[in-house]
Amino acid sequence: MKVSQMLLPTLREVPAEAEIISHQLLLRAGLIRKSASGIYTYLPMGMRVLHKVMNIVREEMDRFGGYEMLLPIVQPAELWKESNRWAVYGEEMFRLKDRHDRDFCLGPTHEEIITEVLKGDVNSYKQLPLLLYQIQNKYRDEKRPRFGLMRGREFIMKDLYSFDKDFEGLQESYDRMYKAYSNVFKRCGLNFRIVEADSGAIGGNTSHEFVVLASSGEAGVVYCDDCDYASNIESAEAIPETLAGETALKKELIDTPNLRSVKEVAELLKLNPKYFIKSLFYKADDEEVLVLIRGDREVNEIKLQNYLGCLELEMLDSDKVASICQADVGFVGPIGIDIKIIADKEVPLIANAVVGANKNDYHYKNVNSERDFKIDAVADLRLVGEGEPCPKCTGRLESARGIEAGQIFQLGTKYSDALNAKYTDENGNEQLIVMGCYGIGVSRTLQAAIEQNHDAEGIIWPITIAPAQVVIIPVSTKDLGQVTAANDIYGFCKEAGIEVLLDDRDERAGVKFKDADLVGYPIRLTVGKKTVNEGTVDIRLRHSGEEQAVAKEEAVAAIEKLVDNLLQGQGPEFVDINKP
Repeated sequence: MKVSQMLLPTLREVPAEAEIISHQLLLRAGLIRKSASGIYTYLPMGMRVLHKVMNIVREEMDRFGGYEMLLPIVQPAELWKESNRWAVYGEEMFRLKDRHDRDFCLGPTHEEIITEVLKGDVNSYKQLPLLLYQIQNKYRDEKRPRFGLMRGREFIMKDLYSFDKDFEGLQESYDRMYKAYSNVFKRCGLNFRIVEADSGAIGGNTSHEFVVLASSGEAGVVYCDDCDYASNIESAEAIPETLAGETALKKELIDTPNLRSVKEVAELLKLNPKYFIKSLFYKADDEEVLVLIRGDREVNEIKLQNYLGCLELEMLDSDKVASICQADVGFVGPIGIDIKIIADKEVPLIANAVVGANKNDYHYKNVNSERDFKIDAVADLRLVGEGEPCPKCTGRLESARGIEAGQIFQLGTKYSDALNAKYTDENGNEQLIVMGCYGIGVSRTLQAAIEQNHDAEGIIWPITIAPAQVVIIPVSTKDLGQVTAANDIYGFCKEAGIEVLLDDRDERAGVKFKDADLVGYPIRLTVGKKTVNEGTVDIRLRHSGEEQAVAKEEAVAAIEKLVDNLLQGQGPEFVDINKP
């Protein structure tokens, strides 16, 4: 490849639309261009990286028994209505009608349509298990597309579906994909964690996310260094804290003029916020509920929605709350409330708590749940934070942020039951096919690699997914000796099977060096005056900035050694080319 013959429009300025560094670098390095909000064009260098990620994914899916196929993007509404998900996806789903006024959607995922395909062609236990996958565009009409490829309306995904006779077979398929996904992200050179996750709209009871660690990531994770427990914050199990027991005291109404927050009232009463109970009113589909949580905690709305089993969950507006409690938000509480009350597990453990009095400018103290108000249900409803006890051992949880790049689900019979996908077992009896699904955000993985591997100058690609392993830069394209040497080394590298790029543009050397660092090629070879006068070239490692002069005749062998060293995961270090 020669830069003069390709489209590589690098930018010096940071585009105003890009909020995080990886999005900025995707645009500045000439990998993508925005076509519309959340929709991007992949330029040649971006496609090279994309294909490398895809190839790694394909190799690992195939290694563990997967077979590639291709499902349609446009899907009939009937299948989604059969699975009861036509309404679940709500406004995120791109919906369209054909000329006959029939409803379709652009596939946000493909569980329904692949189940429909399988039920027509798989009818015997002898045909199972099956692992089928595709790499294809997906479409979700995000309310607020942002962060480039991280949260777009069109994105590229690998989705694999497993079909088994029973749950034991599903576990085997799930374990195989767990290993395959670990291999994918290791081969892409990423630092990641595998965490327990919420299944969301996909469904099923067991799920794990593969989270690429990055400070700008949208996903919060907690993990224990003393054991292998890790979970995303949405589904992390909370261990209730038991507060020091006290004898129940007489309930007392206290004057708290204009003091609405836990912090303000706690300062007035000189009490720890742990001894407060917050009252939050929600609408779950058509039902109004009151949720109680300790004063220093936050409600985990994913847990709450899962517990309630509702499609839509939103907080009630202040006017509606006032009509229920006859008081403004900030002074409301559970005493005398005649709607369903759900409490977090810690609430019944609080003795002599402070709550809103359902009267403006007043709170109650010394409130006890067994005596003063009813609780209809108790559940784990809160977010977990750093420093809390690990649910699996005696350790303490650490926290980090990351980018969800893959997720695997045990679906069970959710879709096979809804779509009547069955097989005949060894005894001639019909059984529901047991399913799993497994997704990798291919385009998101590309950007996650940048978010994790960059510096002030640009991208630092792991060599396995770099757009080219080596870039050769002649300092002067007007010096025939430099041009000849650069072309010779370029040709020898190609013959040796090295992925090499020749920057033969008639530009100043500084421009080409800056572009090389910006695009992030792992190895840079410079041909300059020393090459002509002394017979040496300079080889520089992008990761460390380390540079070494090598005889021109030994340049290709040195690069081969470096590339091999990097591909074997031995680190970006110079090696003695004379050693085997």
